[in-house]
Amino acid sequence: MFRFSKTLDPITLFHSPAIKASTRTLNLLKQASATASETATEDQASDHSTHSKKQRGEFELEVTTTPPTTDQLRSILDYISPINGAGGQGEKVSYSVSELVKGARDAEDALKKFKEDNENFVRPITVDWVNGRAVIGDNESEILRMVRQLPEN
Repeated sequence: MFRFSKTLDPITLFHSPAIKASTRTLNLLKQASATASETATEDQASDHSTHSKKQRGEFELEVTTTPPTTDQLRSILDYISPINGAGGQGEKVSYSVSELVKGARDAEDALKKFKEDNENFVRPITVDWVNGRAVIGDNESEILRMVRQLPEN
């Protein structure tokens, strides 16, 4: 029987190998991805319908050392903002704009500073594009919550 394979949700790590927190985040995400892959295989043998609704399962880990595009940065700014971010997505962590772009006062200033010098972009940043969430830094519990749980709608 032929079935189309489901595409996996992309999780992007904006990474810098020179930063210890970024390397820790990369290792954590690799481990979480491997665990999700193993769990997905085990779950195929039994029915976990209530469990699987709250758990993400497998995801596609994208790791990049390049800064985001301007459009990606705009999205990330929306994800971290308590005002502009999509509401009703469960426990959403909000960050100040200066945690994402060094010295930025607001989203507008962040875009300006980023365009002037994209080295102002702070790493590591882990982004769940499908569910509109981002974690700045290497906060293990927040990263694991993001990659394991689907947001509450």
